[in-house]
Amino acid sequence: MERLNESPVIRFANVSKKYGELLALDNVTLDVSEGEFVVIVGASGCGKSTMLNMISGFHGPTEGQVLVNGEVNVGVNPQCGMVFQQYALFPWMTVEDNIAFGLKMKGQSKSSRLAKAQEYVDMIGLNGFEKSYPNQLSGGMRQRVAIARVLANNPSVMLFDEPFAALDAMTRQVLQEQLVRIYEQQRKTILFITHSIDEALMLSSRIIVMSSRPGRIVQDIENDLPYPRNADVQLSERFLDLKKHIWQSVQAEVIRSMEAA
Repeated sequence: MERLNESPVIRFANVSKKYGELLALDNVTLDVSEGEFVVIVGASGCGKSTMLNMISGFHGPTEGQVLVNGEVNVGVNPQCGMVFQQYALFPWMTVEDNIAFGLKMKGQSKSSRLAKAQEYVDMIGLNGFEKSYPNQLSGGMRQRVAIARVLANNPSVMLFDEPFAALDAMTRQVLQEQLVRIYEQQRKTILFITHSIDEALMLSSRIIVMSSRPGRIVQDIENDLPYPRNADVQLSERFLDLKKHIWQSVQAEVIRSMEAA
């Protein structure tokens, strides 16, 4: 993939992270350029979520530095927007008010933020549900609202912490294709974590395979499957070759993790 800007948007420079005596990440170095869609895969407990939490500023490294747009993270980083596995919507707010919430906090006028909310309602295909509340929506619809809320704030970096893991297979496929279309339109810098190799291949421009704990990068793979992508790409020979290659690495780390338990 052609990189839009060779100066990294995200940089992990010799980063290690401990929780008490538990070493979660060990000397991780990683650069992510503008416009890349990087998916991180690995065994449970390998530090995937820890990496996202350090980019967002929720946690700091024990050693090394995490930089976003050349600046060392100090506290929660407003340049980043995160979509969680749980929908994290305000239950007392409508769809449009949830999407517009960050714009309200920035002081935008009501007419401006509702216009922006409508733009993203259209983008995620929820026309007619603007006045609905989260408890009136399906899981997939709620996650689309969560994605739209992050997009409306126009962050430099989008972070996804297994956002589709709790969804049924069909809804998951639809949202994967929708996220690919949004990525093609906006070319945001994205870090996305998943346990699914199929999902990683469907979405990413680049795949990072992590070791079992303590997390280290064991493979850094360019995903050369052409965009646009839909379910048909999963039948291609290249998809199957990449899947086999990645699975061999992940399987070895899962076995190592089980043996160490």
